Amino acid sequence: MRDNGGMPTPTPTTTSTLTIGPHPVRPPVVLAPMAGITNAPFRTLCREFSGGKGLFVSEMITTRALVERNDKTMQLIKFDASERPRSIQLYGVDPATVGKAVRMIADEGLADHIDLNFGCPVPKVTRKGGGSALPFKRNLLRAILREAVSGAGDLPVTMKMRKGIDDDHITYLDAGRIAVEEGVTAIALHGRTAAQHYGGTADWDAIARLKEHVPEIPVLGNGDIWSAEDALRMVRETGCDGVVVGRGCLGRPWLFSDLVAAFEGRTEDIARPPLREVADVMVRHATLLGEWIGDESRGVIDFRKHVAWYLKGFAVGSEMRKRLAVTSSLAELRAGLDELDLDQPWPAGADGPRGRTSGNNRVVLPDGWLKDPYDCAGVGEDAELDTSGG
Repeated sequence: MRDNGGMPTPTPTTTSTLTIGPHPVRPPVVLAPMAGITNAPFRTLCREFSGGKGLFVSEMITTRALVERNDKTMQLIKFDASERPRSIQLYGVDPATVGKAVRMIADEGLADHIDLNFGCPVPKVTRKGGGSALPFKRNLLRAILREAVSGAGDLPVTMKMRKGIDDDHITYLDAGRIAVEEGVTAIALHGRTAAQHYGGTADWDAIARLKEHVPEIPVLGNGDIWSAEDALRMVRETGCDGVVVGRGCLGRPWLFSDLVAAFEGRTEDIARPPLREVADVMVRHATLLGEWIGDESRGVIDFRKHVAWYLKGFAVGSEMRKRLAVTSSLAELRAGLDELDLDQPWPAGADGPRGRTSGNNRVVLPDGWLKDPYDCAGVGEDAELDTSGG
């Protein structure tokens, strides 16, 4: 699965070790939490390709659902025995509920690191005042961070956020300073606003400004990392302490082997797998999902959303793509893949952006949310979502 494909030779830009509390992260590469994607099976694949190097975060867990021990949520927080450190991302809007969830994780030893979600732009989250809407309310953000850090004990607490709600409501510098004051260990910034969703181009200059603004703690950059070279370039251009990779690894978990190789200076080890090897990874991914869920058919059904990402750029007809996206057994998936021309080399069209790209969205917010950045009246337990993940 190795070939540099004639690509420019990347050079490592940092030899330092990113530290999240007591946990060294070398190379400084983090898997972004993605709803419905970064469950235990996908994290296992990414970790296998990275040789266990890096940090791999769970998909979003809602604090209310965790405190109530919702069955789906308790399944989502299960980690493979080999996962260290175990990293959970929490979403919440009520400081008391966030505090209860964090104390539950700390007291019961459910994870080794807690990340707080202040970056999600989807309407079901922002309409409750959560995700990327929340940092606009400075006092609410401070209260949540204070409860989280206090309840976490020795566990490091980090946060992931966006630049702001839209270009008229930029919050990331204020939020960064509040995070430092409340004892947050590190900050990840996605260089887009909530209104942008995943459209346009990520603002890496904002990452550089945040790094200058909060030199006391590590700053990680997120947005438009489609290759290992992109990751090195982000570190080089922004001075950030590490990178968070999201959509770039959709249907491409071996990107983490590229990232490790690039940061370690092994420039010849860039993955360009032929379709045969991609097909094998697809079957393994579906197999892991079935084992995790406890039902092969449900695992393959859950895998369906990954099919188009894995096959991006390969010469696979539309009818076969549709057929593979409705399989419901491993045998059916394998049989369909075996009908393809598996000797196809890695296509140039498989590089670059993948996943959602829509932008310029209206951000759905609670009534009157933008009237006062400090008033957080009306936000409480009833604003908490009761389900986790995608």
